[in-house]
Amino acid sequence: MYAGPTGIVLLTDRRVARRTLVDVVAGAVGGGVRWVVLREKDLPRAERLALAADLRAILAEACGTLVVAGPDPLDGDAVHLPAAGPYPPPAVGLVGRSCHDAAELARLTTEHYATLSPVYETRTKPGYGPPLGPDVLAALVKASPVPVLALGGIETPAQVHACVAAGATGVAVLGAIMRAQNPTETATTLGRAFQESATATTGEAQ
Repeated sequence: MYAGPTGIVLLTDRRVARRTLVDVVAGAVGGGVRWVVLREKDLPRAERLALAADLRAILAEACGTLVVAGPDPLDGDAVHLPAAGPYPPPAVGLVGRSCHDAAELARLTTEHYATLSPVYETRTKPGYGPPLGPDVLAALVKASPVPVLALGGIETPAQVHACVAAGATGVAVLGAIMRAQNPTETATTLGRAFQESATATTGEAQ
């Protein structure tokens, strides 16, 4: 049974956050987020390790999980790897991989989930070509050997609905929550959209 990220998954970026990452993550968790991917890969390991410990403490109170971007789990058991490597993935409890097309999905081996991006235009990572859009996302979800998180430019409930309708198991969000005046409110709004969509999709499948 799949035990990886689902719902609204928060990716961190302290450069665009309106407050400290700890404050933003705490707010998002208060709004229902239970999965957080710690990026900040430019920080020295000691600083990143301390930040991971702080974020894990926040998530632990809500039975949430911290996933660390890169092969070093920072004393945890969950990592999210770039498309470029390493291959094979490290043997930790949970492994995700960033993918952008069918060829990268085909390279997956023991990963538990993948992100597909960019679904929409994104200010954070504009360098990965044109947006996939919901139709291409749906086709790639069908081709994927693992559950997929939609990523890239997802900022509105309508976009969340479209991603879930395309088959995404979760929706990964960065800017919408990092830049939010009220991370709790934004997380709640997007999370409600995900739950509504997931419920509707389950009902249609039955």
